[in-house]
Amino acid sequence: MNFTRLYFAKAFDKIIFVGLSNAFVCDISLYHHKFCVMKKLWAISFVFTTSTAVAQVNDSTQQEMNLRDKVLNEIQHVFQQKTRSIDSTVISLDQRLSMLDKSIAASKDVKDKADKLAERLQAIEEKQKAIEANELNLFQANYQSALVNLVSMDREIKPLMLFNSTKAFFNSLSETGNPMNYDGYTKWYNQYAAFVKEKKAESPVLTVTNNLLNFAGNFTKGAPVTGPITSALFSSMTSYIDNLGKKEKALKAQSEEMLTLTMKISQFNYDNERIETEWEAITTELQDLQKKFDKTLKENLAILKITPADFEAKFSKENDAEKRYQYLTMLRDKAAQFVATERDQNPKEWRQKAYIQMNDVQSLKQRFGQVTFRISQNLLKYKELFEKYKNDPQLGSRIRDLEIKMKELQESFDKTFDPLEYINSANRMYKV
Repeated sequence: MNFTRLYFAKAFDKIIFVGLSNAFVCDISLYHHKFCVMKKLWAISFVFTTSTAVAQVNDSTQQEMNLRDKVLNEIQHVFQQKTRSIDSTVISLDQRLSMLDKSIAASKDVKDKADKLAERLQAIEEKQKAIEANELNLFQANYQSALVNLVSMDREIKPLMLFNSTKAFFNSLSETGNPMNYDGYTKWYNQYAAFVKEKKAESPVLTVTNNLLNFAGNFTKGAPVTGPITSALFSSMTSYIDNLGKKEKALKAQSEEMLTLTMKISQFNYDNERIETEWEAITTELQDLQKKFDKTLKENLAILKITPADFEAKFSKENDAEKRYQYLTMLRDKAAQFVATERDQNPKEWRQKAYIQMNDVQSLKQRFGQVTFRISQNLLKYKELFEKYKNDPQLGSRIRDLEIKMKELQESFDKTFDPLEYINSANRMYKV
C-alpha cells in the first residue's frame, strides 16, 4: 500500500490507519485513540467511509504508487546506463594499461619508454576519474531515491485508507465492556445505586461506594467496573443482595446474575486493557515519527532551495498527475545536481550531507515498518481475548459478533499492509 506523509488525526474516539510508501523502501500505517474513562479504558474506533469511497481511495493510492515507481524506475534506468558506460571505460583503460605495461617492459628506447610512461600515467588518471564518476553516479541515484520516497509520503497519505469494518468493531468492543448495554442491567443498577445511597450511613463500605459512584458519575454514564473502585463496588453489591428479603427471590436471583455479569465484564475490561495499553505506546511512537518526518522533509527542501509553499502548491495540493510527475522529475534532477555541486565545491566531505539525509529517510521507513508490525501483532491479541469469552453464556453472543468484525478488520489490514516487506524493502533501499 502506499500512503506517504505522516498524519495524525486527533479524532474523538477514533483511530486512523494510514499506509505509507513501499517503493525502494517501506510503508506504514497510522492511527490515533482517545482515552475513555471507566478506569483507563482506551475506546478505539476508526474513521470510516462507504465501500465506494474505499474503492476511490484504492484507485487514488494506486495512481500515486504508479507515479512514484515510474520516477524510481527512471532513476534506476539512468543509473544502470551510466554504470554500464563507466564500466566499459574502466575495462578499456585496464586493457590499455596492460598493453602499455607490456610495451614499456619490452622497449629498449629511452624516449619511447618515457612517452609510454606518460601515456600510462594519463590512462591511470582517466581510470581514477571514471571510478570517481561511478561513485558520484551511485550517490546521485541513492539520494534521488531517498528524496522521491520522502516527498511521496507527503502526497500519498492524503487519500487515507480507511476501513469500513473498523468503526463497527471498536464500537462493539466498547459496548461489550459496558454492563449498561446488557438486558435488564440499567434498571437493576439504578435499584442497587439507590440502595447504596439510602444505606450509606450504615456502613463504611457503602459510604465509600456512594462517594465513588458519585465521582464516577462525573465522567461516565456506565457502571465503573474496572480499577480499584471494583473492590468497593463488588462488596456493596454483595451487601445489597444480602439485604434482600426472603420474599424477593426473583430480584435476588437477578441480582446474583448481575453481580456475576459485572465481575465477568470487569475481567474482560482488564484483559482488554492489556491490549489497549499497547495502542498508547504505538501512538507515542507515531507522534515522534511525525515530528521526524516533518523535520526531514523541511531539511531536504532547504537543501534543494525549494520553499515549503512551492512544494505544497505544486505537489502536495496538485491534482494533475502529469504535473506531479514533472515536479518529481524536477526534484530528482535537483537532487542529482546537489550531489554533483557538493563534490565540486567540497571535495573532501561532499558525501556527508546526502549521506545523512539518506540515513534519515531509511530510518524513517524502517521505524514505520516496525510500528506497522506492532499494530498487526496487537490486533492478533484480540483473537486470544475472544477465545477466552466466546462460550460464556452472558458475554458469548457479543464476543462472537466481535470475532466476525475482527476478522473483517484483520483481513482489511493484511490486504493493505505488509510490515515485514516494509522493513525488508527499507533494508534494501540503496544501491551499494
